[in-house]
Amino acid sequence: MLIRFTEFIISNSDVEKCPKEKIPEYAFIGRSNVGKSSLVNMICNKKNLAKTSGRPGKTQLINHFKINKSWFLVDLPGYGYAKTSKSNKKKFNKIITSYFENRKQIISAFILIDIRHEPQLIDLDFMSWLNKNKIPLSIVFTKSDKLGKKIILDKINFYLKKLNENWENLPNFFVTSALKREGSKEILEYIGNLNVEFRK
Repeated sequence: MLIRFTEFIISNSDVEKCPKEKIPEYAFIGRSNVGKSSLVNMICNKKNLAKTSGRPGKTQLINHFKINKSWFLVDLPGYGYAKTSKSNKKKFNKIITSYFENRKQIISAFILIDIRHEPQLIDLDFMSWLNKNKIPLSIVFTKSDKLGKKIILDKINFYLKKLNENWENLPNFFVTSALKREGSKEILEYIGNLNVEFRK
């Protein structure tokens, strides 16, 4: 799938104010500083579509981008940033849970994981929560340019082995690097196929 049209629609903290169009929606979320905004920009082939920052926790609202006039890419607030205040953590968690509990258009969530790190309990718990709420998800391993190919494979296998302890069916996964522009083609092909199924 080629991205021919990208339009920013709205940023807000109230799920009731999200777009009302009944078109497919794909939510991108992960721990703060995982490279989410860079990944969104790479997928959409727009340098500054999503705001990037060296400061974790930059994304604090639900951001809707309309792609090819036919589906939404949603950039959600990051979770698990240790240095934010307790009130902000509570607010972000409320935004995130409200979004996933109330947006019926969601086709899939994409959970971003920094491939350099060991499996984190906060990520595993969040994926389990999505699974229990019957929200399909895929894992997007980010920052693959930081590691060699063998280490990447070892990291992925270890992560999948950890998931296999509690999951009957493992989620899809993608390996990406915003720096090297790798992985966007595979993600877009996957979304394109899901859009076809949605229209059927």
